[in-house]
Amino acid sequence: MSELTWLLSQLTEPRSLIDIAVVTGLIFWLLWVAQGTRATQLLRGASIFLIAAVVLARTLDLNTLTWIMDRMWPALIVAIPVLFQPELRRALEQLGHTGSWLRGSLPANADQTDLAHAIDEIVRSAAQLSRLKYGALMVLERDTGLQDYADRGVALDALVSRQLLVTIFFPNSPLHDAAVLIRDKRIVAGSVVLPLTDNISAMSNLGTRHRAAIGVTEDSDALAVVVSEETGQIAVAHHGRLIRNLDQDRLRRVLRTLTRIDRTDQAEKSNGWRQKVTEHIPFLTSKTTTASTEGRPPTTKAPTS
Repeated sequence: MSELTWLLSQLTEPRSLIDIAVVTGLIFWLLWVAQGTRATQLLRGASIFLIAAVVLARTLDLNTLTWIMDRMWPALIVAIPVLFQPELRRALEQLGHTGSWLRGSLPANADQTDLAHAIDEIVRSAAQLSRLKYGALMVLERDTGLQDYADRGVALDALVSRQLLVTIFFPNSPLHDAAVLIRDKRIVAGSVVLPLTDNISAMSNLGTRHRAAIGVTEDSDALAVVVSEETGQIAVAHHGRLIRNLDQDRLRRVLRTLTRIDRTDQAEKSNGWRQKVTEHIPFLTSKTTTASTEGRPPTTKAPTS
């Protein structure tokens, strides 16, 4: 009874509630990162093994097994980073994207006009590639640098254009079988090999291009535009998730929304409208003041004695 009373007294303290909430949120976040990956099976297998060993040792009073289990817990500190290295790396990379949430989706020095032009060229090339049923994978770099992947490909350093992108992904082109990396308004490299996703649910019904698009967006904040070679369907990968069955207009809207170009355009329109109204306010104010003065009888100053 005393232990229950102590537990209830601890739960009434705000510090204890905050502590429980932080630990719960941390566990939930780690499980969310591991969802859909091989870590799920590893966690399930490790949990079943540990629970079965502890229950068996305590129930049958097995001294040797109990001794092993008691001294096994410190080894988990080393085993967990080794077993879950990809998932921990992904979790830390997602945590590192906090700076991009504070600064916005694109670097401050990125020219929005050039980016909008590059997106229009990507959309037009994706629509043409879709009609021709040419497979394509175009990666738009953002805050997270992808120079490591670019170094493994073929350096191009060319302006983004519909003609060049269609030429690159022509079936007989030597660069058609991998991805192109786009930075701002330039194609940095072609024939770029990207990491494939470990998401088990994405392996059954998706091809290599779609798995590579999901994989690069899991490891970074990049956007990946995919054109299916079999069906000609257009998709966009973002933060490890795939937006499928896009046409030309929807693709343009999705890319402009994810890069926040539409938000910038709306802010510029709002600032321009506010500036126009401000310019007319003195004129309207002076006109209103004059009109009110004309309708008012003249005032005379009282004589002073």
